[in-house]
Amino acid sequence: MNTQNIQDRAERKRLKREARKTQPPKPKRTDPRGSHKPKIKKKTAGGPARRG
Repeated sequence: MNTQNIQDRAERKRLKREARKTQPPKPKRTDPRGSHKPKIKKKTAGGPARRG
């Protein structure tokens, strides 16, 4: 739903909620959440948390 041209925040929010209600429910997850994130081998002190 494109609401870029609507300036009123409350109106935009109402339209988005209505559009969300008409959508079919999302299917159940087949993989656990975060299973595709890059995994870390070993964290070093002071380094970034998710660097291969």
